[in-house]
Amino acid sequence: GMAMPIQAAASSRRHLLSMVAYGAAGTDQAERPGPYDAPKASGNGGSPMEEHWPAFQVKMEKEGCNAAAIAAFKYTYSVLVSGANVMIPESVLDPVDSLPRLEELTVESDPSLLTKTVILKLNGGLGTGMGLDKAKSLLPVTGDKSFLDLIAQQVASMKETYKTDLSFMLMNSFSTSADTLAALAEYPELGTGADLEFVQNKAPKVAAADLSPATWEKDPGHEWCPPGHGDLYPAMLGSGTLEKLLSKGFKYMFVSNSDNLGATMDLKILAHFAKTGAPFMMEVADRTDADKKGGHLAKKKEGGGLLLRESAQCPEEDEKAFQDTTKYKFFNTNNLWVDLEALKAQFAKHGGSLPLPVMKNAKTVDPRDKASTKVLQLETAMGAAIECFPGATALVIPRSRFAPVKTTNDLFALRSDAYVLTPDCRIVLADARNGVPPNIKLDGTYKFTDAMDKLIPEGPPSLIGCKKLVVEGPMTFAKDVVIKGEVSIKNASKEAKQVAAGTYEDTTVEL
Repeated sequence: GMAMPIQAAASSRRHLLSMVAYGAAGTDQAERPGPYDAPKASGNGGSPMEEHWPAFQVKMEKEGCNAAAIAAFKYTYSVLVSGANVMIPESVLDPVDSLPRLEELTVESDPSLLTKTVILKLNGGLGTGMGLDKAKSLLPVTGDKSFLDLIAQQVASMKETYKTDLSFMLMNSFSTSADTLAALAEYPELGTGADLEFVQNKAPKVAAADLSPATWEKDPGHEWCPPGHGDLYPAMLGSGTLEKLLSKGFKYMFVSNSDNLGATMDLKILAHFAKTGAPFMMEVADRTDADKKGGHLAKKKEGGGLLLRESAQCPEEDEKAFQDTTKYKFFNTNNLWVDLEALKAQFAKHGGSLPLPVMKNAKTVDPRDKASTKVLQLETAMGAAIECFPGATALVIPRSRFAPVKTTNDLFALRSDAYVLTPDCRIVLADARNGVPPNIKLDGTYKFTDAMDKLIPEGPPSLIGCKKLVVEGPMTFAKDVVIKGEVSIKNASKEAKQVAAGTYEDTTVEL
């Protein structure tokens, strides 16, 4: 009786088109496989679903995963074993020509909507890409204030300004929950316990050879992985958070990544979202040349619904069109507005899961042991839900609402005078930048924050007039270095050298 329910089969066929291949959204190392050939199941010629699903179900139940988590994984697994073609070719898409822009909206702000709105920050990510083993949001961003400090202070500032209570929640992961709650204990007015957080699910890794549950006796923790931030929806359902918010009279949810300091509650956007009556709205920004390798917003030729296409979903022959920022003008900032009643309705319609496009990452079960079992990690992305909500819409926002920190290059710029801290605790690009961040390229030895800190013991150089800075080789910046225009600083030797105080403008310096 474990065969896949018919409606899941039908909706996975509908979503074949929208599956992503390898590489999570926003990663550059996405490989580009052809259509996935599901390994043939052994034994009596049953499908991998019939053969392996019962084992996944038992494993997840033993681990204490709730019904929503199991339903979500069952859906992603069913898409994997269907052997679907994962590409979204140019032939099925239309570009999105025009969208409303935040600065052109004439809607009146309505602070009373705040009482029906919850602000949710996704905080499940460890800063492993920057050499951290704790929540990335605990990194200091400006002075000794971390992302979390700024977020807490932003919420406090809004409560003060609008004289209203403001509901705030985090989606943590198993690895960020304890650290984060400890850091937020300084801000008891934000809330505590289940009113402050729910924890994202975990998903079993899949053995690449036969699509069975991957096992690793040396360290069974390695058999599990995060299911991507698309897990937001089933995690809200399974933790009881969705029902609790609805029963308290909440209708709107504003979701963003905790590492995007520009993503603050904006009353004008909230009023616009409420007025449109749309079930889902994505904040998008104009794609520039620097964004051309990342995903873009598009419309389905059939039906005209909005969707996202990531680079791993683009056939090779369409890459030129994919990267054409005059054709596909907008990218997803992962600042999303969701109508909670519409979300509940979509779950009901799809039998307890959302048919999100599935991303497949090829890894080894122990990421540090390249000889360990080859596995597939299945992920979904929260922005991709735009195609699950009929009538979903998008709003173009200025770049100031998109200041994520993915690398030490970003952090280097963020700590400099190219950004300013506003009185309401937002970090925004300085006016002089005209909305364009400096392009920082530190060489690979500065990938981790401790190495970057050694590069700038006196803090970063002035970057307010910098278009591009390239740093190659071992060095330290003295105090009072000013970078203007495009500057490359190189040290070919193994010995660290100092970049002396002074102004460097449109030049290449060999130390």
